[in-house]
Amino acid sequence: MAVIEWIRFFAGTVFLLLGLGIFIIEMAGVFRFKYVLNRMHAAAMGDTLGIGASLIGLMIMSGFNFVTLKLFLIILFLWFSSPVSSHLIARLEVTTNEELTEQCQIISLEKLEAERASKAEEGAEEK
Repeated sequence: MAVIEWIRFFAGTVFLLLGLGIFIIEMAGVFRFKYVLNRMHAAAMGDTLGIGASLIGLMIMSGFNFVTLKLFLIILFLWFSSPVSSHLIARLEVTTNEELTEQCQIISLEKLEAERASKAEEGAEEK
């Protein structure tokens, strides 16, 4: 029985270290990027994946009990709430930033559809 506990300990440790590594990469991205949407994307992706990996590591270490269910529900809540809050922050930035055209290129949906249609016509002509 002791062997199974060691395996659980090492598997949990791997997930905890994976989560820690993701958090470190997230922090580097947040401090490295200059534009707020890039920073927000790094933070949101890092939070979702890093917290998930860390809590899975804790679930493995804890074993199958009520604490595991609580940790799973926390993961589920964070996986739903983090992308939604990041999306709202991104929409706020896009609608309130007056210098947005200087920082990125804005392409309308009509322009994208026209480009797709022209590429499809070129592909049809080549055949």
